[in-house]
Amino acid sequence: MKIKENLYNQRIISIDALRGITIFVMIFVNELASIKDVPQWMKHMPADADAMTFVDVVFPAFLFIVGMSIPFAFNARLLKGDSPRTIWMHTLKRAFALIIIGVFMVNAEDGYDASKMIIAPVFWALLAYAMPIPIWNKYPKNFPVWLKNTLQYGGILVLVVLYFLYVQDTGAIGMTPKWWGILGLIGWAYLFSVVYYWIACGRLWAMIAFLVVCVTANAINLTEGAPLRHLPWFSFIAGHLTHAAVVSSGVIISLLFFDRKIAAKINWAVLGFVILFFATGYLLRPYYGISKIKGTPSWTMFSAAICTVLFYFLYWLMEIKKQTKWSNFFMPAAANPLLIYILPGVIYYFCKAFNIHIIPGYFRVGIPGIIWCLVFSTIMLFVMKLCNKYKIQLHL
Repeated sequence: MKIKENLYNQRIISIDALRGITIFVMIFVNELASIKDVPQWMKHMPADADAMTFVDVVFPAFLFIVGMSIPFAFNARLLKGDSPRTIWMHTLKRAFALIIIGVFMVNAEDGYDASKMIIAPVFWALLAYAMPIPIWNKYPKNFPVWLKNTLQYGGILVLVVLYFLYVQDTGAIGMTPKWWGILGLIGWAYLFSVVYYWIACGRLWAMIAFLVVCVTANAINLTEGAPLRHLPWFSFIAGHLTHAAVVSSGVIISLLFFDRKIAAKINWAVLGFVILFFATGYLLRPYYGISKIKGTPSWTMFSAAICTVLFYFLYWLMEIKKQTKWSNFFMPAAANPLLIYILPGVIYYFCKAFNIHIIPGYFRVGIPGIIWCLVFSTIMLFVMKLCNKYKIQLHL
C-alpha cells in the first residue's frame, strides 16, 4: 500500500456532518421503535413489503460513511509511518471489537433462560452494554496508568465472566451469534472491505470490481437453486458482502471526490454513479424486491444512491458554499459515534433494573411519543458534548 499523494489531507466537515446526522437519526429511530401507533413510513418495512422508508436507510448510511473514511484512515497511518503489521493489528482489533460488542447486545435482548441464570438478565444486559465504555475509552495522556489498566482489564474480565454466566434457552452455557447485531454487521463489512482495499492498494477500478462482486454474491445468495448457495461458507461470506457493497460504494465515492489534485466544479463521475446505483437497484428489483431485512441488492444500491446524493448536497453546501455553522448541533455525535450508540442501551437497562420510569406512558404513543424521541435524541447530543469535554470518548 502506497501513500495517496493526491488524497485531500484536511478535515472534511461534510463527512463529519453526514456522520453526525446519521447518528442523530439512528438514535431517534431506535427510540421510536418502542413507540406505539406511529406511521409505517417511520418504521422499518416488513421483510416482504418490497419497499423501504427513511428508517431503512439509516444503517446503510453508517456503512457508507465507514467506506468514505477508509481511504483517509489508511493515508493518515501511512503518513504517520505505521508499519503494515501495525495497520493490520489496528484493523483486526477494530473489526473484532465491533463484532464482540454486537454479539453481546444481541444476546442481551433474548435467547436466554432467566430461571437458570445466576445473575438476572436485566443486570447481565446492563453490564454487557456498560463494559465497552471503560474498555475502549480513549483515556487522556495524563490519566493514571494503573487506573487505566484496572478499568480496561477489569472490563474485559467482566465480559468474560458474563459469557459464562449466560444460559441459553436451550440450556447451553455461553452466548451464540443468533445474528451479529448492527455493530457486528458493521464490523464484518468493515473487515471485508478494508482487507480488500489493502490488497487492491486503494485503486479505484479495483474497488468498483469489488462492488460488482459484492452485488453478484448477494444476488446469488438470494436466488433459489443458484450454485454455491447451499454452501455454508458462501452464504456467510455473501451475507456480509451485502453490507460490504454499501461500504465499498462509500469508498468509491470518497475516491471520486477527494483523490484528485483539483476538485471539479461538477463531479460528473459521482453523478454517473448515482445513476448507476439507481439503475442497478431498479433492474434487480423485479427479481429480489427491496428489503432491508432480507438484505436485497436493490436495497443496498438504492441506499448507496440516496447516501451519495445526500453527501453531494452536504459537500456543495459546506465545502463549496462554506455554510457550516448549522452542523455544530450534530458534531458531538460525529465525534463520539460508538458511545452515543451504546449509551441509550445503558440508560434503558439501568432504568429497567431499578424500576425507574423517566417519562409517563402518555409519551410512549403516537405524536407525543414521536416528540419524546426527538427530545431524547437532542438530549443525547448534549450528553455527548459533555462526554467529549471530559474526555469520555470510545476509540476502537
